[in-house]
Order: sequence, then C-alpha cells, then structure tokens
Amino acid sequence: MLVRLSTLFFSLFGLLLAGVLGTPTPEPKPEAQSADLAGLSIGDIINALGIGLVKNITATITLDSLTTNLISINFDVSNPLPIELTLDRVSSSAGINGTEFARFNHTFNPPVVVPILGQANSGQIDNVLLTQGALASLDIIPLGVLDLLNTDVDVRAGTIFGFGGIPIPIDGLKQSNVPVTYNLDITG
Repeated sequence: MLVRLSTLFFSLFGLLLAGVLGTPTPEPKPEAQSADLAGLSIGDIINALGIGLVKNITATITLDSLTTNLISINFDVSNPLPIELTLDRVSSSAGINGTEFARFNHTFNPPVVVPILGQANSGQIDNVLLTQGALASLDIIPLGVLDLLNTDVDVRAGTIFGFGGIPIPIDGLKQSNVPVTYNLDITG
C-alpha cells in the first residue's frame, strides 16, 4: 500500500512540475524591459555611480605614427564585483574636453579575464587611430590624462577562468581624467 501511495505522489508531483514548466510565459515587451531599469542602460548606471573601470592607459607612439596616424595602447581595467568578468570586445573613443583624439575597435584573442575584485591588463592593442592626426595629438601629451568619450564593451559576467558566463553588452561608458603614460618609440 505504501509503495502505491508513494508512486501516486511522485506521479502527481511530476504532472504538476511538468504543467508548471510547460506553461508558456509571455515574452516581455521591449518597453517593459527598459522600464525595469527606468530607461537606463547598464552603461548609464555605471556612469552615474562614477565607477572608473579603466585605471590607466599606456600609449606608444612611433616614428611611423607621424605618417600613419596609428598608435598602440594597452590599459588596466578593474573589476569592482565579487564575480569574474571576461572582456571579449571593446570599442572606444577618447579625447579631451569633448574633442575626440583617438578611436579603436578591438576583439580580444584570447579574451581578457578580470578576476574577482581585481585588475587585468588588456595587452597591446594596435591600430588605434589618431583622429586629429599625430602632430595635433602631440599637444595633449603634457596633460597626462584622457577622457573616455564613448566606450562599448562586450563582457561576460560570472565566468570561470574566462569560460562560460552571461554575455552583457555595456554601451555608452564614459570616464574622465584617466591617467595616460605616453611612450615615444623612435627606434623604428
């Protein structure tokens, strides 16, 4: 008798579970999704909180830069969260007082893993375009800072050693007065 009751109980529980899991849920409307964050993007929230994700930038200018208007950079990024973040792609423009001086779009291979509450370096990013030209850009070197005017990042949150995670596009990041070190490489 006990075996029959337990079989009946598990059968009924299984039917209930199948009914709940099999019930279609309506897709949220696009306006409902933005209403959840009061119309703000993740980038808007990060900007409002003043969280500076980029700690510093190193720019390398070569003799060729004077004719190609291309430089190389790398940057240190920090993770203020108690979960690992992995950067897959970044697109950014930087400048001074609203004037763009540099722009790039880069896909990381391998992706950049930023540990829990830690920092990581981007590695060298080549072909950063000096939008005002190399000679005009030399004037900003003594300032020692750049503003990130608009940065979009494809990040995966909750990765484990860079694998898996939840893809989160973060658009419209802005950051003022990021320290910049300029290296003049005239050996080439």
